[in-house]
Formats: sequence, C-alpha cells, structure tokens
Amino acid sequence: QVQLVESGGGLVQAGGSLRLSCAASGSIFSIDVMGWYRQAPGKQRELVAAINSGGTTNYADSVKGRFTISRDNAKNTVLLQMSSLKPEDTAVYYCNADVLGTSWRRNYYWGQGTQVTVSS
Repeated sequence: QVQLVESGGGLVQAGGSLRLSCAASGSIFSIDVMGWYRQAPGKQRELVAAINSGGTTNYADSVKGRFTISRDNAKNTVLLQMSSLKPEDTAVYYCNADVLGTSWRRNYYWGQGTQVTVSS
C-alpha cells in the first residue's frame, strides 16, 4: 500500500505565498508523474501542476508564472510553491502520484487534501 501525506495549507492574504508539500511512502518501486490538483466548492477537481520523474512540468494556465512545482525523487516528495495568491486559488489541494509498486502494479494514489484559503 502507498500513502500520500500533504502539509502546508492554510489561510493567507491575497498576494501572499504558501508552500505545499507531499510525501509518498509505502511499497513504492518508482513514481512517474506527481501532481497537485484542487477542488473549489461546487467545482470539479482540476489539475494545477504536474511533474514527471525527469523533471518535465505542466501547469494550468491560471497558475503559470505564479506557482512552481518541484520534486525530490530520492525522497518521493513533491512541493508546490505558490506565490501571488488570489482569492480564486481558494480550494482543497490534493497531491496525486502515479506509482509503480513493489508488486509491479501501477496505481494512482491521492492524498487526503489540504485547505488553502486566500482572503481578499
């Protein structure tokens, strides 16, 4: 089994910064893509940013230039540095990982979510 544990959410004023962290643990052989999604009340979950094991990144247009995703492959962690935050960034943020387990099965795993609230 694999667990993803997130941390770093909270309340911040518009224009401020937050850093989210996600650590994967368990029966992991390798992790391909790690990413961050978010879901605001009444809206569908959407991709915020993703990064593969080679370091190639992908960002939603709404966060380009403001958010930066990075990862430490040795520690199975992914970070999301969020700057110039806007009230519309308010959502529950979820970590996601595409994991090849030690049983040679590939599965997608989700963290429990962390709340990010940006006040105007």
